[in-house]
Parts: sequence; C-alpha cells; structure tokens
Amino acid sequence: MAIERTLVIVKPGAIQRELTGEIITRFERKGIKLVGIKMMMLDDAMIEEHYSHLKEMPFFGDIKKSMQRTPVVALALEGHDIVKRVRILTGETNPREAAPGTIRGDYSISLSNNVIHASANTKEALEELQRFFKEEELFSYRRMNVMDYSDD
Repeated sequence: MAIERTLVIVKPGAIQRELTGEIITRFERKGIKLVGIKMMMLDDAMIEEHYSHLKEMPFFGDIKKSMQRTPVVALALEGHDIVKRVRILTGETNPREAAPGTIRGDYSISLSNNVIHASANTKEALEELQRFFKEEELFSYRRMNVMDYSDD
C-alpha cells in the first residue's frame, strides 16, 4: 500500500471564525501526518486555475470574492489512503448533507461557506499540491510519537 499526499485548504470562512487550529487538530488527532503548511492570499490567477471547472458558472464571481476575503491556509497531508480518509473527515461538500462529526457537518454554514477544500482523488491531489506547494516546502520526516506507517 503506497503512501499518498493530499491538499486541504482552510478557507476564509474558517479563518474568520478562528477555526484553523481546530481543523488542523482534527487531522492530527486522527494520526494524519502534516508535511506542509502555509498561509497565503490567493490571486485571481490561482483561483481561476484551482476552480477552472467552475469558471463558466454564474456563481464563479462569488467564489472568487469569498476566497479572497482573507488569506487561506494550505495543508499538505500524508498517509495510507489519505485522499479517502481526508474526504471522510471533511464530510460532504454540501453542509446540509455533511454528517455531524465531520468538519463540514460541524462548522460549515452554507455551500458557499463550507470552510474547507479537500482534493477529490489522487490525481487531483497531485495537481493541487504542485499548484500550492513548491517541492522544497513539503517535508519527509519520521514521527516519534506514533506507530510507523507499516503498522497501519
């Protein structure tokens, strides 16, 4: 079983509500390894590339505006089946459908303010990680306080 990496973005709605630490803690408490983190403002080009599949939709302007309200926090996470595990923890994109106990189920207010982005699949995760992180911003290290991945 290969170790994967994925991207999570803590969105402006979470930043404004001071939920960043709580969201990161959810992943860490689940034993998910943090291998990259940075705060950044998203410019028009980054948003248009990241949300290119929505660019022609009538609500794209609202997405752009909401994603530029504050900086975002980009996280690179690593582990076995990490894309799937992170998607389970984040919950359904529509907060009305997200189960209690998931990040979106507990913190999202509306579809346009769903507090978090998580890559949908391994191909998307690779593309998104390359978009948000330079190779030297991602780290490999052995954690001393948890079991080795081979014990999963």
